[in-house]
Amino acid sequence: MKHSLFLIAIVLVCFGCSSDNGNSKEQNTADYDTQAMLTSWADNLIIPAFSDYQEKTEALNTEASAFVANPTQTTLSELRNAWLAAYKTYQHVGIYDLGKATELHLLETANIYPTNATTIDANIASGDYNLGAQTQFASQGFPALDYLLYGLASTDEDILAFYTTHNNAANYKVYITDLTSKLNSIAEAIVADWEGTYRDSFISNSNAVTGSVNQTANNFVKNLEKDVRAPKVGIPAGVFSDGTLFTDKVEAFYKNDISKDLLIEAITASRDFFQGKTYGTNTSGPGLKAFLDAVDAEASGTSLSSIIVDQYAEILTTTSALDNSFSEQITTDNSKMLDTYDAIQQNVVYLKVDMISALGLTIDYVDGDGD
Repeated sequence: MKHSLFLIAIVLVCFGCSSDNGNSKEQNTADYDTQAMLTSWADNLIIPAFSDYQEKTEALNTEASAFVANPTQTTLSELRNAWLAAYKTYQHVGIYDLGKATELHLLETANIYPTNATTIDANIASGDYNLGAQTQFASQGFPALDYLLYGLASTDEDILAFYTTHNNAANYKVYITDLTSKLNSIAEAIVADWEGTYRDSFISNSNAVTGSVNQTANNFVKNLEKDVRAPKVGIPAGVFSDGTLFTDKVEAFYKNDISKDLLIEAITASRDFFQGKTYGTNTSGPGLKAFLDAVDAEASGTSLSSIIVDQYAEILTTTSALDNSFSEQITTDNSKMLDTYDAIQQNVVYLKVDMISALGLTIDYVDGDGD
C-alpha cells in the first residue's frame, strides 16, 4: 500500500509537470530523424550487444564441454567464470525483446527465477524432458545453471561428486550441456537474424503505432519495470506481498553474492540505452535522450532528459549501499532494498509517463504485478 500511494503521488506530480506543447510537440517529434536513431540503435547498440552475448555464451558452452569431459575443481571454476560473464552480458540484451529474440523466447528461457530445482532434479533423474516446452522455462537458463554449479551441495567436492560418482552423473553432464548449448544456439540465431534481413526491416519500420521506435521504447521501459524493478528488487523485498520477504527469490540465489552486480549491470544497460551510448564505449549517438531534447521536454523548468539521467545516478547510488547478497540485505535491513525499489520506480514513472507522452508514443503492454 505504501508503495502504491508513492506511485500514485509520483504519477500525479509528473502528469502535472510534463511538457505538453500540443501541435508544436507533434511538429517537433515529426522533425526528429527517427530513422537515424533506429540505425544507431541497430548498428551501435543492439547488434554489438548481441554479438558480445553470442561470444560469451559460446565460451560458456566451450567451458561446459571441458567440464563434462573432465569434472575437476579447475574446470568447475572456469565454467563458473564463463557463466557469470555470460550472465552479466545478458543484462544488456534483455532490453531487446524483438524479432528472433521474441520468437525464440530469449527472456523466458534465459532468466526465469527462482529456478525450479524440483523440475530440474526430475528431468535429470528421468533423462526425459523437452526444454522447448513452456512448462520448462523455469528449469533452464542462467538460474538453472546457478543451481547446478552452486546449489547441489554445500561444498565444491560434493558438487563435483554429482558429475563423477553420482548414479545419474551421466545425466547431470547431459543436462548442463543441454542448457549451455541452448543459450548459445538462441544467441547465434538472434545475431544471424539481425545481421541478415532483420536489421533493414527494423530500421525501415516507421509505423507510428506498431513501428520500431514505439516497440523498442516499450521494451526499454518494460525491461526496467518488469525485468529489473520487480524481480530483482521488489518481489524479494516484499513490495508485492504485503511485506512478506522472499530471500530465496533473489537473482542468482545459489551463488548468492552477485545479485548486486547483476542489478548494477542491468541499470547501467538501461541508462546507456536511454543515452544512446554505443555498446562498450562512452560515445553517445541519437537516442531517447536526444529525442527528448529535440522536443524540448521539460519538467519544472528542467530538461526531462537531465532529470532521467540524474535519477539513474540516484538508482546506482542506492544500489551501491546494498550488500552483495540481496538475501542477506533483506534479512538484515530491508529498508535499503525498498529505497532502491523507490529510486527505480521513480524513473519508471519519468520514462513511462513523461517520456512516452513527450515523444508522442504509447505504452502497449499491460500492468499485471499488482502495484
